[in-house]
Amino acid sequence: MSEAKATARTDDTALRAVAPTPRRVRTGVVLMLASTASNQAGAGLGAMAFPVIGPVGVVAVRQIVTALILAPIVRPRFRALRWREWTLTVSLAVVFSVMNLCLYLAIERIGLGLAVTLEFVGPLAVAIVGSRRLLDMGCAVLAGIGVVVLTSPGPSTDLIGIASAGAAAAAWACYILLNRRVGQRLPGLQGTAIASVVTAGIWMPVAAVWFVIHVPTPAALGLAVACGVMSSLVPYVADLLTLRRISAHAFGTFTSLNPVWAALAGWLLLHQSLSLNEWLGTGLIVVSSVFVSIRALASPDEQ
Repeated sequence: MSEAKATARTDDTALRAVAPTPRRVRTGVVLMLASTASNQAGAGLGAMAFPVIGPVGVVAVRQIVTALILAPIVRPRFRALRWREWTLTVSLAVVFSVMNLCLYLAIERIGLGLAVTLEFVGPLAVAIVGSRRLLDMGCAVLAGIGVVVLTSPGPSTDLIGIASAGAAAAAWACYILLNRRVGQRLPGLQGTAIASVVTAGIWMPVAAVWFVIHVPTPAALGLAVACGVMSSLVPYVADLLTLRRISAHAFGTFTSLNPVWAALAGWLLLHQSLSLNEWLGTGLIVVSSVFVSIRALASPDEQ
């Protein structure tokens, strides 16, 4: 998953100061498609390193790489933080770590397409909760049906994998809510950069111990680094540029394509194919998200 998305939504008001033109909108659409494709392709590359360093190793490298590149660019001002802001950023780092670790554990067990689709229920729930509109309630029911169809509960169901994806979904929902709070208290990209450094600090000792037991190869490290760049940094930059060209609601609609990109990345990179019920469940969840985004676009005053 990309940590850019919640931050990008927070900064939307400021970024939309420039009036959109057809050319800018087209550029925004291209950037958004590139962002979602890069995010899931990066996750696929990271999964290719699982046999050597496992999900823990990939997540550790991803977090460290993100901080090493992002922190020098933003130059976070740690001394300016007050206690409340430190609490929020540390909470953000912990939630983000849980989100990525649970997602990659799920990818290892149930595949990229299924794991990302189930994780996507998290932000969809954030968009729906609190709404009293019948359409949104219908979308929630449709997404629930999609989850049941997608997972097809039975004796052979990988409950640990599904539970891991569910935990990732819950963590993503918490991440969105926390990131909004951080964005309100810290200017620009400061919150994201500080959280990335804290996250890297959490994972560095884990990586030191883990890589003594699971000795990495250059190829595995290269795949994990590529995962960090493609799933964190590229989407982060692309999402910020996108929101200068299209609305947050249109942004949310294109974000709904992530499960589809994940299924394609799983098929191309990991040779994972989805069954008919899995495609149907994925489609129901994606359609639910698109309808929620369209409703939000039609009623911007309620957002």
